[in-house]
Amino acid sequence: MSSTPRAARARFSDQNYRDILAFRDQLRRFLAWSETQSRAAGLTPSQHQLLLAVRGHPGPDPPTIADIAEHLQLRHHSAVGLVDRAESAGLIRRVHDTDDKRMVRLFLEPAGADALETLTALHITELAVLAEASTAFRLPRPPGQP
Repeated sequence: MSSTPRAARARFSDQNYRDILAFRDQLRRFLAWSETQSRAAGLTPSQHQLLLAVRGHPGPDPPTIADIAEHLQLRHHSAVGLVDRAESAGLIRRVHDTDDKRMVRLFLEPAGADALETLTALHITELAVLAEASTAFRLPRPPGQP
């Protein structure tokens, strides 16, 4: 055990820790709020994330299940199960790629697009509140970073 007093070793202030805690609290509240909004719209939180990953996929082509697994940080088989359930619910559809028939692309169905549109409007408003609150945090850069 070090003989250096704890206060002398501290690189961060008590306020830094309070700021990090407050920010993490806000993130958790936002995620809990988001899950509640998803359920109120008739979706599971995972279905909402799936719809967002399909609609928000940045590539030039619609996403594949592998893309979805990456966006949602899921194992491939878990993404397949999520896509299966969402397809059964009429939220998305699978379409074979026109160039490579082995590849399947995912598209929103009208019901999925409508639910996502409603949730996105709510989330943009809530994210604006979160962003405004997060500007209060002035955390120092880690040692050695400009």
